[in-house]
Amino acid sequence: MTEPGKNLTIFPDRALAGLANGDLLSQVLARMRMTGDRIFSSMLLPFAQLDMSARAAHAYAVMEGVVKIAGDEADASEIRSGELLLLPRGPGSLRISALDQPANVVVCHFWFDPASQPDLLLTLPAMIHLRQAETCDWLPNIMQFLLHEADNDEAGSALMVSRMIDLVVVRALRAWVHHGHASNWLGGLADKRIARALKAIHEQSPHGLTIDGLAAVAGMSRSNFCERFNALVGKSPLRYRNEWRLSVARDMLAKGDARVGEVGRSVGYESEAAFSRAYKAYFGHAPREAKPSITPAE
Repeated sequence: MTEPGKNLTIFPDRALAGLANGDLLSQVLARMRMTGDRIFSSMLLPFAQLDMSARAAHAYAVMEGVVKIAGDEADASEIRSGELLLLPRGPGSLRISALDQPANVVVCHFWFDPASQPDLLLTLPAMIHLRQAETCDWLPNIMQFLLHEADNDEAGSALMVSRMIDLVVVRALRAWVHHGHASNWLGGLADKRIARALKAIHEQSPHGLTIDGLAAVAGMSRSNFCERFNALVGKSPLRYRNEWRLSVARDMLAKGDARVGEVGRSVGYESEAAFSRAYKAYFGHAPREAKPSITPAE
């Protein structure tokens, strides 16, 4: 029997299917159905400009030089070598300009399913700008591997590129939270007490059914909990709970193999009628009209 090498590090098993076990960012992004789409690299000569117009969201990594980026969803910003600009909601039209030196920019396209959880999508910031100090330990390595696979015609490269773009976006959002820039539900992830309450809601724990239960999970008084939750997440705990339940229900209905009443009961509604009313009020259509998600058109 082969023994592990003495210099081999053994990591604990992590079941990727069990995203409910504490990883709140993974839970939320899984509901938003993010997909990496494509990547290209552009070397801009001094004062050259690249005009872009697309409905997909974008990430811009500057590998060399300095560029100015401006557009419908982004105020003019200078992005320097080693920095990353993330535009999660799609930039509309965008202008990327080199300054007085050549600049190398890597552009990643990705998208969120706009129907999966529209309220969460709208609460993402229009622009996330990460400085070199916030990216130096991960961005260069990811980009090197990503560009290598993008130039590779071997089997599986397209899928690997898509997954690596996902990795860039998730890592950028995690850095945004970690460095204290985030607000809304992302801000809630950075507060350990509020994060425990979010976890109870996401796991549909019995403690997540009431304000008192959530406050107890957070280890706070009812009033302090509600005030803190509202300040960080941007909505009341019960509103967030109800909207999360409905997003879970929508995913179940989109699979097409579950009855409306069964789905409603599984997310905490006592009757099909109550579930249908809440679902229609949030999504704008009845549960029976739910359809599988499709990729947005370019």
